[in-house]
Amino acid sequence: MQLSTSSLYSGGTDRTAMLGAGWGHWSGPWGLLCVSLFLQFCVGGCCQRRAERWCDSGFGHALAEQLSEMGVQVFAGMLDVNGGGAQRLRERGSENLQVLQLDVTDSTQVETVHRYICTQVGHTGLWGLVNNAGILHCPADAELQPMVACRRCMEVNFLSAVNMCQVFLPLLRCSRGRIVNVSSMAGEVPMPLFASYGASKAALRVFSEVLRMELSVWGVKVSVIQPAGFRTNIFGTNDDARRYRDEILAALSSEAREDYGEAYVSSLPSSLSRMSQQCAEDLSPVVDEMCHALLSVCPRPLYTPGQMGWLLPFLHRHCPTAVFDLIAMTFLKHTECEPAGLRGGGHS
Repeated sequence: MQLSTSSLYSGGTDRTAMLGAGWGHWSGPWGLLCVSLFLQFCVGGCCQRRAERWCDSGFGHALAEQLSEMGVQVFAGMLDVNGGGAQRLRERGSENLQVLQLDVTDSTQVETVHRYICTQVGHTGLWGLVNNAGILHCPADAELQPMVACRRCMEVNFLSAVNMCQVFLPLLRCSRGRIVNVSSMAGEVPMPLFASYGASKAALRVFSEVLRMELSVWGVKVSVIQPAGFRTNIFGTNDDARRYRDEILAALSSEAREDYGEAYVSSLPSSLSRMSQQCAEDLSPVVDEMCHALLSVCPRPLYTPGQMGWLLPFLHRHCPTAVFDLIAMTFLKHTECEPAGLRGGGHS
């Protein structure tokens, strides 16, 4: 997909992005708020380093680069404006790209960013809002997930996007613009070990679908991006894996610890690295779909980039439940260790 830009917007001059075949023309003097991918389950220095690596490889960073090259004014919200990812965006020297401090779970920071953008876009409004924040934690059986991790998934993956939409919708209505919410295939297809993450992404998808209907009368279009199998730093590091294991073990009841065993719990974080190795490194299919949702004349309500983006949802919809459950438990559970209570027929 080739993207090029004709006349950049400056003052009262119209800016038109000439898009690839099938995209038509998009024009308008509007800024675009790109909320970069957000992880905050580390603490202290680890959190800062992790945020930098995330911005290096995430969808949000790549989208901000691509849109700014097209001449779109981009406000890129980042967890750490002094981190390496933010610095690399600044080094591009693009006048269209501004990096802003934004923790999407911090209402004060959200309001500060909102006030600043209002001063920049004026009465023309904001053309697009991309809610791309996401946190995974450790894949684990639903019974084993610490409640603090479940709440954090909902806060970051779902509630922060709801809040961002509510805060910025007055600006989006002014321009009859776009909202793009990034969900996950786990939000449509039930996957073993991903109960909390999948539930939060499912909530975001349903919210987006309702929002799409409600905002149609205002001329605001809402799209969901549902990637499948792309490698980003959401999978974490070895240090993250050890911390996840310790958090799960600390929250286990004595009964669950006996039934599952420490060996099984300790095997769960290692599934993150195996999953990462199986994922595609090229993020361009996702970024291209994001651009289409933002800039095409007729954006689709749902985008499913990735080789498995259509297959697993298709199987889930059309296979008998028992057949799909067998497929999921065979191919989607990324640990070979069994709970202690199931070894040797301990439990029926």
